[in-house]
Amino acid sequence: MSGTRAHLDERFDGTTLDPGVWFPYYLPHWSSRVASAATWWVRDGELRLSVPAEQPLWCPDVHPEPMRVSCVQTGSFAGAVGSTVGQMPFRDGLRVRETQPTLWGYTPHFGRIEVRMRGTVTERSMVAFWMSGIEDRPERSGELCVAEVFGAGVRGGVTEVGIGVHRFRDPALTEEFGTVPLPIDVSDFHTYGVDWRPGAVTFTVDGDQVRRVGQAPDYPMQLMIGVFDFPGRAAGEGGPVPVPELVVSHVRGRPFG
Repeated sequence: MSGTRAHLDERFDGTTLDPGVWFPYYLPHWSSRVASAATWWVRDGELRLSVPAEQPLWCPDVHPEPMRVSCVQTGSFAGAVGSTVGQMPFRDGLRVRETQPTLWGYTPHFGRIEVRMRGTVTERSMVAFWMSGIEDRPERSGELCVAEVFGAGVRGGVTEVGIGVHRFRDPALTEEFGTVPLPIDVSDFHTYGVDWRPGAVTFTVDGDQVRRVGQAPDYPMQLMIGVFDFPGRAAGEGGPVPVPELVVSHVRGRPFG
């Protein structure tokens, strides 16, 4: 199954998110919607995600590293309370804690997808745009990481951008992920895109190819866009820690043909 929406051209008009497309929680089945809610607002044609100091830790009793996150998803799938069925299990033995709605808001199966965004990161934070299998079956769990930027990877005019394929529980995929050094400033707007076809994926930044892999997930995938803070990590030399933020000006997706 996949969503009926074949195209997405999100320009963040108005002051809210379309609930038929966007789910402003991060994997709430392992937590709850209240405990995983993103800090976000929409105005002036932009979505802003941030992690203010008062935002609680995500899954503090089971996640191996203290983490806070504001993330939006275009899909959601999990089993009944008490089951082990849920997207992105990050450790063995996890069980669903709260019933979640099933959402196939925008879950393409191949196509061209791009996000234009900029981020504020420090040594203890990161921003990311990736696509994940909706995991209605465990093997449909692969990921396409289009852009993952840690503040620690920003040095002297060069940004290390994590790009590639994560296998997870998909036996048809091979882990193929790494960082690509690019002469960009993550605090400026850049367009991070993916050309996802059967058997091959091309990753682009500002329209230029930066990586290609000869494999591809073959099932519907949801978009995930988020900013993460890891309070246990050092944040640099003294002074107040900037609030991690991700600003998104558009999200576009279209099928081939």
